[in-house]
Amino acid sequence: MSVDYTVRITYKHRQRPQVKVLTPQLKSRPREPLPHVYRGNELCLYYGDEFVGSEHFIADTIVPWATEWLYFYEHWMSTGAWLGTEAPHSPGNSK
Repeated sequence: MSVDYTVRITYKHRQRPQVKVLTPQLKSRPREPLPHVYRGNELCLYYGDEFVGSEHFIADTIVPWATEWLYFYEHWMSTGAWLGTEAPHSPGNSK
């Protein structure tokens, strides 16, 4: 029922994995910004220390989280409601 997505995961030791949807291009709802992304439409998948590269495998964390993010994205596109949990962010903390 979903479209096929091509996703790129880039990981450098001791840095946050960068996850981007390559195709199809992510869209937004009219007059609404794309939710849960960093600059450049990099997916926001977790909060804080939920992923520690020395303790977690990308295949067991980042890949399923990206899949879940895409499910939430498709639901948001059709309904306007984001089903994922919301992580607190400080005011002015740009995503």
